[in-house]
Amino acid sequence: MTAAAAGRQEDRAEDGEPGRRRLRSRGSAYLAALLLTGVTGLLGFRVADSDGFTPVPQLLAFLPWLLAPTVAALLLAALARWRIGLVWGVLALGGVAWFLEPYGRADAPDGPAVAEIRVMASNVEFGRGTPGLVDAVRKEKPDLLFVPECDYTCSDTLRDKLPRSQYPYRSGSEASGAEGSLIVSRFPLKKASGIPGTLGMPGAVAELKDGHEIRVQLAHPMPPLPEQVHVWRSELGGLRDYAAAGKGGSTIIGGDFNATQDHAAFRDILDAGGLRDAARLAGSARTPSWPSALMSPLGTQIDHVLATPDFSARDARFLEIGNTDHRALVVDLTLHRQEQDR
Repeated sequence: MTAAAAGRQEDRAEDGEPGRRRLRSRGSAYLAALLLTGVTGLLGFRVADSDGFTPVPQLLAFLPWLLAPTVAALLLAALARWRIGLVWGVLALGGVAWFLEPYGRADAPDGPAVAEIRVMASNVEFGRGTPGLVDAVRKEKPDLLFVPECDYTCSDTLRDKLPRSQYPYRSGSEASGAEGSLIVSRFPLKKASGIPGTLGMPGAVAELKDGHEIRVQLAHPMPPLPEQVHVWRSELGGLRDYAAAGKGGSTIIGGDFNATQDHAAFRDILDAGGLRDAARLAGSARTPSWPSALMSPLGTQIDHVLATPDFSARDARFLEIGNTDHRALVVDLTLHRQEQDR
C-alpha cells in the first residue's frame, strides 16, 4: 500500500467515527421526540379535562408512571445535545409533576363528632377472594362493607361466616360472577333503588342510632375496555348523578370505580356531589389498589371510598386478602354534626 493510499484510508476512518456519532445523536433525538410526543398527548387530555378515546382512558389510569418515559426522553435529549428536546422534556416533566398532586378538597369539617364509621371496600373477583375477605372482616371489624363481584357463593359465605349478630343487614344485587354485589352493615338499612348498570350497583340508606341517615351506594361501573369506553363513561355518569342528587345529605359511595383521580369522569363525581376521597383525606391518595399482582408502588388506585364534607377520614389502609386482583380498602370515617343539623 502506498503512503497516499494509507493516508486516504486513515482520513476515511476519521470521517466514519463522527458520522456514527451523528447517527447515534440523531437516533437519540428521534426517540426522545417520540416519547415526548406520547407524554405530551396524554397531558393534553388531562389539561383539557377529557378522557378522550382508546387508548387514552386506559393510559390515564397510570399517569404517574409517565415520569419514566419523560425522564428517559430528557436523558436521550441530553445525549443528543438537542436543546429543544431538553426544554420540551423539562416542561413535560413539570406537567406530570403538577398532576401528581392529589385532586379534590381536603378541608376538615368543624362540627362536633357524632359517629365513628369504619368502611371497607373489597372487590373479590368473581367471589374468589371471599375467604380472605371473611378473615379481613373478622380482624378489621368494619361497620359498613362494600363487596363488588360478590356472586351467589360469596353472598352465602358472608351470610354463614360473619356473625349475624354483628352484621344483620344487607342490600345486594344477587347474581353470578362479576354482576353480583353486596352491601353488608351493622346499621339498619332501608332499601334504595341503586344505580342501573351492567354490573350490580346496589344502594341503601343506613340509619344511625341518633336517627341520622346516610345514603350508601356501591360503585362498580364497567371497566374502560377498548370497545366499551362509552359504557364506562355512562355508568360513571350515573354515579355522578347520584352524587349530585344528595342535596347536602350525608353520603358514602364505596367500591371499585374502575377509575382514578386522573379520569375526568371520576373527578366529575367528586365535583358534582362535593365529595371527598377518603384515601386522599387520610394521606393515601396514590396508594395502588389494582392489580394486586404488582408489587407496591406499582399499579393504580381504582378502589375508593367517597364521602360528603360532613365526614373526616383517617388511617386509610390497603390490604392484601388473596385470590383477587384488588386490594381491600379500609378507612375510618368520622361523621360531624353540621350547623343545619343542630
